[in-house]
Amino acid sequence: MYIVLDMSTSFYTPIEDIEKIHERAHAAYRSGKLKSIAYRKEQIAQVGYLLQDNEQRFVDALKLDLGRPHLETILAAYDNIEEWTKIQKPAFNIKFWAMNPHMRAEPKGVLLAIAPFNAPVYMLLTPLVGAIAGGNAAVLKPSEQVPETAKLIAELVPKYLDRDLFHVINGGIPETTRVLELQWDHILYTGNGRVARIISAAAAKHLTPVTLELGGKNPVVIDPRCDIQMAARRILWGRTCNAGQICLAPEYVLVPESFQDTFVEALKEVHESFYPNGAKNSDSYARIISVAQANRLKKLIDSTKGKIVFGGEVDAPQRYVAPTLVKDVRPDDPLMEDELFGPILLIIPVRDVDEAISIINERDHPLAVYAFSSDKAFLKKVFENTESGAAVANETLISAGVPGLPMGGIGASGHGYYTGKHMFEEFTHLRIAIDNPGWVDKIAFSFRFPPYGPTATKDALRALSTSLPPRPSKTKEAPVVTKWGLWLVVLLASGTSIVLSGPGQSFIKQLKA
Repeated sequence: MYIVLDMSTSFYTPIEDIEKIHERAHAAYRSGKLKSIAYRKEQIAQVGYLLQDNEQRFVDALKLDLGRPHLETILAAYDNIEEWTKIQKPAFNIKFWAMNPHMRAEPKGVLLAIAPFNAPVYMLLTPLVGAIAGGNAAVLKPSEQVPETAKLIAELVPKYLDRDLFHVINGGIPETTRVLELQWDHILYTGNGRVARIISAAAAKHLTPVTLELGGKNPVVIDPRCDIQMAARRILWGRTCNAGQICLAPEYVLVPESFQDTFVEALKEVHESFYPNGAKNSDSYARIISVAQANRLKKLIDSTKGKIVFGGEVDAPQRYVAPTLVKDVRPDDPLMEDELFGPILLIIPVRDVDEAISIINERDHPLAVYAFSSDKAFLKKVFENTESGAAVANETLISAGVPGLPMGGIGASGHGYYTGKHMFEEFTHLRIAIDNPGWVDKIAFSFRFPPYGPTATKDALRALSTSLPPRPSKTKEAPVVTKWGLWLVVLLASGTSIVLSGPGQSFIKQLKA
């Protein structure tokens, strides 16, 4: 039994309150509360207890746990925040050591996180942990398509977290439009490319950095020598998990023509084992987020020129789309035009792995490329000749949950990261610092101040020169000579002044003579 979504807008944030929330979050950030590492750790811990204390409420709100921040994400931030925020020093350089050059990660300001419907808890609270670790305030915008979860998050965030620093804005297009008119210090958006372009354009007006997680059509390349049962099981699980509404889900499988029927039979067996009484009667199978999305998927299924092996049934009022396998799909099939975001798995027969790679590279870069093979050379060929956010061998989906690995895409599948330390780095910037003592000028820096004499000019010009590596056309290897010289950054500025000055011109005339 699945709940009927309450699509009431009564819980939406009044548009006139959005700017007030924006101002309050910025004022709280400027107060400096989060400069305290101890306070950051306290708030991170509270995110953990928000989840632990209300886990059943989140599950009840969705009738399916669509994902929550992994415990490792919270613990990693809590345990490592002192290490992540400590002062960093560059490699020792005798020319600059007196300046005490160093840097450290500082917060960007106020983060805006806009989450999707398919992982509303995970994609809001995970970046929230990263924002807190980095010392940022945050405003969270849940998807209006999961109203029960959105209302629950709006209720719990002010109960568990600092009410001035952290806020929730609920609403649809008008509310989101107003939010995007305001200036934020960083925006994280998870969703589709169409909306990502709108958000990126709005952010560009304020030169606001953006992190995008967009998904795409994730391919699977099959080596006939792979463990076929394992491959079929893991691929079908990845495709039907949350009814295919996961950005990392495999979308189409590239198999040798002679192996297509064998692989299809394996998928049919796995499908029967997953749903012996039918997926519609299974408590292990999810529903599509809305009637409109179910109807969209039905039109796509009806339009395919491929052959439906199993599934194809759609009960739009119940938001049910059966797990569907379509074979003999061509690369130009309607099902291959855009990301499906539903439980439809496509089988594309190819001549060989080279054609498979060619088909992948003709499309936008996906969030993940999957390959199943026990042959390292086969896997290497697939991964080294394609581009994606992740290269995953003999598995699907779970790469996002591996502690220490960043989650992110490339090109049309997004950019930036939002897990672990990489998430902390995404929401901070490195602020560099030097402190140059006065005695340095007496030893090595006096040359930069005018007037410039001929000797200073000659020394400066020599110091500006450096040895290049051997020309590529030369076959004989020569050692690369490194000259210490004087500080290059200063010389680039002062050397130009010297050359253009009177003594510099005099020196150049002498050289010509």
